[in-house]
Amino acid sequence: MRAQIQKVPQIVELLKNKTVGLQHFKPTSSVCVLDPKDAAVVAPCRQSLPSQTQSLYSIPGPTNWPLFGSLIELLRKGGLQRQHDALIHYHKKFGKIFRMKLGSFESVHIGAPCLLEALYRKESAYPQRLEIKPWKAYRDFRDEAYGLLILEGEDWQRVRSAFQQKLMKPTEVAKLDGKINQVLADFVSRIGQMTDNGRFEDLYFELNKWSMETICLVLYDKRFGLLHDNVNEEAMTFITSIKTMMSTFGMMMVTPVELHKKLNTKTWQDHTMAWDRIFSTAKVYIDKNIKSHADATGPSDDFLCDIYRHSHLSKKELYAAITELQIGGVETTANSLLWAIFNLSRNPCAQGKLLQEIREVLPANQSPSAEHLQRMPYLKACLKESMRLSPSVPFTSRTLDKDTVLGDYSIPKGTVLMINSHALGANEEYFEHSSLFKPERWLRESSTINPFAHVPFGIGKRMCIGRRLAELQLQLALCWVVRDYEVVATDDDEIMYRPFGPHNRK
Repeated sequence: MRAQIQKVPQIVELLKNKTVGLQHFKPTSSVCVLDPKDAAVVAPCRQSLPSQTQSLYSIPGPTNWPLFGSLIELLRKGGLQRQHDALIHYHKKFGKIFRMKLGSFESVHIGAPCLLEALYRKESAYPQRLEIKPWKAYRDFRDEAYGLLILEGEDWQRVRSAFQQKLMKPTEVAKLDGKINQVLADFVSRIGQMTDNGRFEDLYFELNKWSMETICLVLYDKRFGLLHDNVNEEAMTFITSIKTMMSTFGMMMVTPVELHKKLNTKTWQDHTMAWDRIFSTAKVYIDKNIKSHADATGPSDDFLCDIYRHSHLSKKELYAAITELQIGGVETTANSLLWAIFNLSRNPCAQGKLLQEIREVLPANQSPSAEHLQRMPYLKACLKESMRLSPSVPFTSRTLDKDTVLGDYSIPKGTVLMINSHALGANEEYFEHSSLFKPERWLRESSTINPFAHVPFGIGKRMCIGRRLAELQLQLALCWVVRDYEVVATDDDEIMYRPFGPHNRK
């Protein structure tokens, strides 16, 4: 008999005291390429001739007040924590493209498949992302290297190439299912030990520990013990440092980081101290891992050692890249699983179909493998639908490295583009009954869903290097949880979407 995980009000209240601030600008590993076969089925979108295009300043948008831009209006609509809702409203009001300024940060927002397709097809060899100035400031301050999330140009391509084989080749990622299952076995066991009659007080926190423990095992080949009752001080310091770093850099994205550094503000001090602890811990375990495999002569199955031995990365570059991989994937993966669990709890018919598929494919008392997942299309559809309704990151970014025509507008080099994936997924023009959880929409042979309408991982060459790993984690986790537990919603209260978890609408 399966046990129950009961979703209680405390779970959906868990973000009341969580400071989100400007964390929407945080980098994420969830930015991935569109498969070539998908791109090929879409007809090129209409583009105006260069002589007919309008300028950047002709793009409509909310009122741009001096100094504040549209910040005051956004605050009236619920603030930065509800920014994704405001973006949906602005797309309805201004159309597929609009321009907005928040304080000193100006961007152009796109929310239509044809515009994403145009961007995808015009992408250069080294596409740029939104510059993460606080991270760069710290690296320069401490003479540390840049990682994949902040590198640009040929250096970005060189470092990316070192990780490409291990993280983007399906057969290589599939080899990690054993380590992922090792952590999941402990996590599922912990569910039975720590719940109060099936009720979770803080599921989000537990999922973050699960995600962190998994990525640490993959990257460092070390268990941090985060799923134990008594977590060691070193592990807790590491987690706390990451949270501190993420909560402090948002303010420095819209205010001059040079000013924070010059005045030595508390924000800068906390940010720097957090990075110091993150790098210090990461360096210790990276060095231990490499040293333990130093005498190996044949091929290694160890993730870190294999990359270091077969690439031309310096130790500094390895430290930076691994640290950013870890930071970029923990919270986004945990949040994606939280939303998938929530959506299944509110849709018991879908959960029943998923359980049936799992039982048909997976032998009793056997751990799911990457091979099993290939025969579970409904499981993948459930995750895809959950990410459409409630993506962990409601938008991703690009910085144009050349003058580009999108639709009717000529947009100059250096402009920041925001790709509003949440607005796309909520648009009735692209998804019929968009507010409903309907995994079946992804299984229809005659599906007319435009592949550019569903981009929870972003598009293009600047893909999330950890996409396949995150997908494998999520798919295996759903197998374990749904097979062993019935996820029950204990109330019907309306829940409003937040990028960092569900929240009661009150």
